[in-house]
Amino acid sequence: MSAAIEFEDVSKRFLLQRDRPVTIQERLAGWLHPAKAADEFWALRNVSFSIARGESFGLIGHNGAGKSTALKLMTRILEPTAGRVRLRGRVAALLELGSGFHPELSGRDNVFLYGSLMGLSRRDMAARLEEIVAFADMADFLDLQVKYYSSGMYTRLAFAVATAVDPDILITDEVLAVGDEAFQRKCMDRILTFRHAGKTIVFVSHALDTVRTLCDHAVWLDRGVVRALGSTGEVIDAYLAEVNRREREALARHEMLALESNRRFGTREVEITGVELLDTDGVARAVAHTGAPLTIRIRYHAWQNVPRPVFGLAIHHESGILLAGPNTLFAGLDIPAVQGGGTVEMRIPALPLLAGRYLLSAAVYDETMLHAYDHHDRLYRFTVQNEGGRERFGAVTLGGVWSWRAAGA
Repeated sequence: MSAAIEFEDVSKRFLLQRDRPVTIQERLAGWLHPAKAADEFWALRNVSFSIARGESFGLIGHNGAGKSTALKLMTRILEPTAGRVRLRGRVAALLELGSGFHPELSGRDNVFLYGSLMGLSRRDMAARLEEIVAFADMADFLDLQVKYYSSGMYTRLAFAVATAVDPDILITDEVLAVGDEAFQRKCMDRILTFRHAGKTIVFVSHALDTVRTLCDHAVWLDRGVVRALGSTGEVIDAYLAEVNRREREALARHEMLALESNRRFGTREVEITGVELLDTDGVARAVAHTGAPLTIRIRYHAWQNVPRPVFGLAIHHESGILLAGPNTLFAGLDIPAVQGGGTVEMRIPALPLLAGRYLLSAAVYDETMLHAYDHHDRLYRFTVQNEGGRERFGAVTLGGVWSWRAAGA
């Protein structure tokens, strides 16, 4: 199968001018004292991959990895500094908000302008106009200047037009990140229709579940270089392994700084000396998984005999919402007294948290729960991943079971 898109040792360099003259005096000074040479920034370095005709291909990586630059090279918005980019077929692209439409023209005029840029006549676009307006649900705003559109309105119309011109290659950059739930579903249905029709799709998204579902192959870009290339599952797994490693390093740095802050308080008759998240093998992890067993272990040291201490935890979503606050007293675990070192564990059979970042607190109080021996307030960060889960929206999974019965059955 021939390639629709080929990158051969492609590099792209940008020159960064640190001090641009603004005033007349600064420009005169610049003539007298020439500025230093601009700094070089390589957005891509020696990138090579090919995308077969009819393939769905994903680009993944953190912000600034070079994904958007690669897409602009595919659409000829940019030209490579070195190497070669080959495209075969008509390309329709949905890149960052604001590209492709003229803000002073109405939505209707932009529909015909886009069509002309794609080589379609006004008659061809007029025949498609009703379908475009219906898909975008923009009948009431079609004759309004685009500069007055909201981001959602712009995206709806841009997606409707780009997919109505029957391209051979569809390039999308986070198109599903804007718009309501209903429109995102329409977009995904349209993309799947393109896929079944044998169109080539290049898909960029931070929603890795969607990339895993939609794409046949993928490339992971990291600081402008290819870190992994191959089947989507293997590339995403390699990317997540690196993300997890960086999360662990960031977690360790955060905990060191946090322990020195005012988010730890108490009289320290009992001290919390460590908090760990353990997987089923008892290995400490910074990343947990929805639905998997998880153990939270509190390590402590009591400097004297302390009767009936109460150990507790709290889990906050990174947005600040308290999700759970269990403790040993309410759970009915009687701890007569502590002295010296020890551990307290809470085992969770199936973690109900959905994908996201969370903050964990740990504390030990007296029996009245009014006197703090040691309280670590949201000092421990952890991440939850939810690969292929049956629930993906919100912060917690309900674990419900769906059923269906037709009327009259």
